[in-house]
Amino acid sequence: MSETSPLFSRNLKKYVGGCHCGAVRFEAELDLSEPLNRCNCSVCTKMGGTTTQVPPKTFRVISGAENLGDYRVGDSANFRKFCKRCGVQCFGGGYVAELGGEFVSINVGCLDGVDLALARIQYWDGRNNNWQAGPGTQPWPIQRA
Repeated sequence: MSETSPLFSRNLKKYVGGCHCGAVRFEAELDLSEPLNRCNCSVCTKMGGTTTQVPPKTFRVISGAENLGDYRVGDSANFRKFCKRCGVQCFGGGYVAELGGEFVSINVGCLDGVDLALARIQYWDGRNNNWQAGPGTQPWPIQRA
């Protein structure tokens, strides 16, 4: 990620969000004027999420922590949190050096009053572990040609 990514933004605004059934609520300071992320890895492809990353200090679960389940791919240090009642994946996190270390990844579709149709999207090739290529303006193919 570049130094202009939401993780490093100085133009933060507080947003509140949660899962579909309302059992989990959270708040985060974000800059949604920066591009949001979509990835073609197997998990992101199936989830269909649009995300942004923030430092953990700008994120807080307001209510429903007891309703959160945890999902990890294999023995990865990175995780995804989902509501055990409705199944919605609200956020995740972990540690990626390229993101500046520890991060929380917000599923922007879970934020109240945010219209994803107005967002700028950047695409990552996670399926091929091709992070060094950086973000693209078009989706990466799921299978290479």
